[in-house]
Order: sequence, then C-alpha cells, then structure tokens
Amino acid sequence: MNQPTPAIVTQAAVRRLPRWALLLFCVAYVLPGFIGREPWKLADVAAFGAMLEMAAGVGPWLQPAVLGQPLTDAALLPYWLGAIAIQALPFLEPAFAVRIPFMGLLAVTLAAVWYTVYHLARQPAAQPVAFAFGGEAHPTDYARALADAGLLAIVACLGLAQLSHETTPDLARLAGVALLLLGAARLLSPDAHRTWRSLLIWTGGAAVLALSDAVLPLAALGLVWMLVMVTRRSRTAWAAGLIWMTALVLGEWLSGGLAPSSWTARTDDADSFARLLLWFTWPAWPLALWTLWRWRRQWLAPHVALPLWLVVVGVLTSALSDERDRALLTALPGLAALAAFALPTLRRSVSALIDWFTLLFFSGCVLIIWVIWLAMMTGVPAKPAANVAKLAPGFVPDFGLLPFVLGALATLAWVWLVSWRVGRHRQALWKSLVLPSAGATLCWLLLMTLWLPLLDFGRSYGPLSRRIATLVPPGSCVMADGLNAGQLTALRYHGRLNVVRSDAPNDAVCRVMVVSPASQPTLDQRVALTDWAYQASVSRLTDSKETLLVYRRIGR
Repeated sequence: MNQPTPAIVTQAAVRRLPRWALLLFCVAYVLPGFIGREPWKLADVAAFGAMLEMAAGVGPWLQPAVLGQPLTDAALLPYWLGAIAIQALPFLEPAFAVRIPFMGLLAVTLAAVWYTVYHLARQPAAQPVAFAFGGEAHPTDYARALADAGLLAIVACLGLAQLSHETTPDLARLAGVALLLLGAARLLSPDAHRTWRSLLIWTGGAAVLALSDAVLPLAALGLVWMLVMVTRRSRTAWAAGLIWMTALVLGEWLSGGLAPSSWTARTDDADSFARLLLWFTWPAWPLALWTLWRWRRQWLAPHVALPLWLVVVGVLTSALSDERDRALLTALPGLAALAAFALPTLRRSVSALIDWFTLLFFSGCVLIIWVIWLAMMTGVPAKPAANVAKLAPGFVPDFGLLPFVLGALATLAWVWLVSWRVGRHRQALWKSLVLPSAGATLCWLLLMTLWLPLLDFGRSYGPLSRRIATLVPPGSCVMADGLNAGQLTALRYHGRLNVVRSDAPNDAVCRVMVVSPASQPTLDQRVALTDWAYQASVSRLTDSKETLLVYRRIGR
C-alpha cells in the first residue's frame, strides 16, 4: 500500500531549467581546476608520478609505485586511465593529459546524479498529490525538474570542488558509486526501457569500484540494494546479483581485503568529524534531513531508501577512514538525491531563508576574493597585501588578462543571476538551489583563475623542486632518502632531475643527496656519511615545517 505523499506540486512549478544553461553551468564547474595548474601536494602529485612511470614502461601496472615505492592507495583503474592518456596524447603536457579522463569521470558523475534523480522521481511513491480538478505536475516534467535540482545540489556541496578536480582514485570512486546508484535506480524504475542499458550501467559502476580499491563500499551498497530489488521483485535482480558478486570477487582479489589499502581505522576526534560533516556536505545535508522527515512514511521506497543507504555507507566509511574528507566524497550523490526530494515540500519561508543566506555568504566570499586579488596586483588595500606576502614569501604576482576577463564575466553573471532569481521564476521547483550551486561554482572559478598562481605557489612542490635543482651540478643524479612519492615525483617532474632512492640497488654515483628530516637519524644505516657533507636546508616557502636537507658528496 502506497503511503500518502507529502509533495504538492503544480505544473507551473516544474518548468525546466534551460538545457543550454545547465550545460554551460556544468562546463563552468568542471573545467576550472583541471586547466592551467601544477600537480598539487600530496595525493595529486603522487598519483601523477605513478601514471608517469606506467606510461614510460618503467612502473608496474598492477602495483602503482614511484621509483619502486608503492603508493598507499592501491587503486588500479585511475592510474591506468592517466597512463593511457599520457601515451595516447604525447603532444600534450603530461600533467594536463592525465586530467582529461578525470574530467570525464567528473562529467559522468554529474550526469549520473541527474539521471538517478530522474528515475527515482518516476517511482509511484515519489509522485506528487493528484489534484481533484487537475493541474498537478506531469510525471515526466516533475522528474526532470527534480533531476535539475539534484545536479545543482551536488555542485553546491562545498566539499566537492577540490577533491573532484584532482587526478586521484577518489574521483574514480565517486563516479563508481554514482553509476552504481544510477544502475539500481534504473533497475527499479517502473518505466525504464531497455534493461540491458540498466545492467550495463550497473556493471560499469561495480567494475569501477572493484578496480578502484573500493570493495567495502561495493559490498555494502550492493548487498542492500540487491535486497531492495528482490523485495520489489525486479525481473533483472538475478543478473544484477551475478554481476555484483563477480565484481566483488574481482575487487577482493585485487585489493586483498574489504577495506581500502589506504585505510587506517580511527574512532577518535568526533568533534572534528562533526565539523567536517557540517561544512563538507553543505547545503545538501539540511535538505536531506528535511527529506527524511517529510518523507518519513516512504523510507522503504526506492526514492528514499537507495540514496539514504549510500549516505549511511559513505558517512560510516568516512568515520573509520584515516582520510575522512576523501571517504566522505562518496556520500555526496546520495545526499544530492535526497536534497532534491526536499524541494517539493519546502515552505516558501524556508526557501527565502536559503536564498538570503546564500546571497550573503557567496557575495561576501566573492568580494574577499576580488579584494585580495586587487591587493596582490596593486598593494592596495595594504593589510591584505601584507598578509599575502607573509603567508607566501617570495611570491611575485603577475597580471593575466584571460583570468581577469573570465573572473569578471563570471562575477557579472552572478549579479545577473541574483537579479533573475529575485525577480522571476519564483515557482520553479529547483529555484532554491540555483544560488547555492551558482555561488559555489563562481567562487571555485574565481579561485582557479584569479588566485591560481598563488595557489600553485602554495600547494605545489614546484618552487621547492626548482630551488633544489639549482644546487645540483649539471648531469649529476640525485639520491633521495626518506622522501614520499609526491616529493620524488616533484623532483623528477618540476626539477627535471634524475632521482634514485638510497635504499634501491643502483650503480649511479650521485653528487647530491636529498634527505627528509624524519629519516636523518637512521641515514648512516643506508649511506656512508663520511662521503657526504651537509649543504643546505630547503623549505617550502609557504610551509617552513616541510623541509628537505641537501647533502653534497665529498668522498669521490
């Protein structure tokens, strides 16, 4: 028996967001952050190093490593995609070539969220109340309006921006759970045609998770969603179950266990985890909670149960993971889907509160970004300029016409959007998420244009590596001791140095050695210290705590 629905929606409220506007919006979100920047520390540049070695044929394809040093994240598919991109696009800079498949993964994630919400909204239990004299929303128009809202909701999440623009396995896992959720939604959809497409999407999501060291999420999500399919008497449940079991066995065989290899379970510091949940998933989490309350009689219906279980799995794995923010990324598609179903039940006063808060918050952020950029360029206002000089000593700002034009146009578009939102389309179902998603996109775009040189200076190993390169005699190799995979990659890529590890068998006689302070106390166990003399300490200019020690050979 279907429970009464809390959604009361008229046909006028389900007007579609123009497709050109939605596509332009997605492009404005996806491209900034992938174009024009250097690989950032630490996971981004470490993954890039493993991809470089695979593409060059010197690194193992079944165990991602940098100079023989295995990476902590043993996912395979993301590194394969990057390596193949380098090989297939030799005319591009490798750092940009590896990002092309990851642009595709982010685009796939956004598209999967849209179609997931669309199919969930087509569920009988999700339909709005039918009016006695007609005028209620048409099911297809209603589903499309909610799908637009779901896409806007995930883009609005503050935690998505940076992690979704890195060339790391986290983005592959995000795409995997989004595809798996879409596959489950299609398999349970009452009017989904061509079930082979649904099974193909389900297979794609399961395969991506199995090859991305995400066996535990695959097991937890697949088990419960398969139970939902069985109880709903889905005709394809047996095929989906076979695919899921095959992917599970493959993933367990490749990773050697259920938990990702990079996990270090933790149960401490509940306060910091709560703060992470609040800001990382904003503004989707309050809307998702509202959905759970207003649709509390339909918790077992697919449009609530499927995304809710994804959120539960994502939050629990994040709570137990050593890198909580990266694990929490997989909960965002579910949160976005739940947030979309809050909109048909929102009161006008709540919608107005969201708009005003968003307007003040993001307008303030935009103003701060522009003021600090102006201070970097002109020295006025003096205090922000002094703060930048203090936080990034040695940084020399350079005016770029294209970033300025893009930032100015995006800011003008924000002003127009605000005026449009308060003046028109007040009945549109997705109206409450237009300003949050546009504000998040605008701030991300401004950071990746106006602030990009500063962020590259602060978050890249490039300046550190190039300074070390000036201390290396021409033609000499560099021996590295205790350096992590990101630092090794940076010395090779940014510094253009031939790097060998101190604990690796080699016949090279290097004139320079770079040592991590953490490994210095045991350095004499790996090299003859009588052959070396301390030369200099080189620190990252924006983080004096990260220092590398440089030694010069004196024995021969």
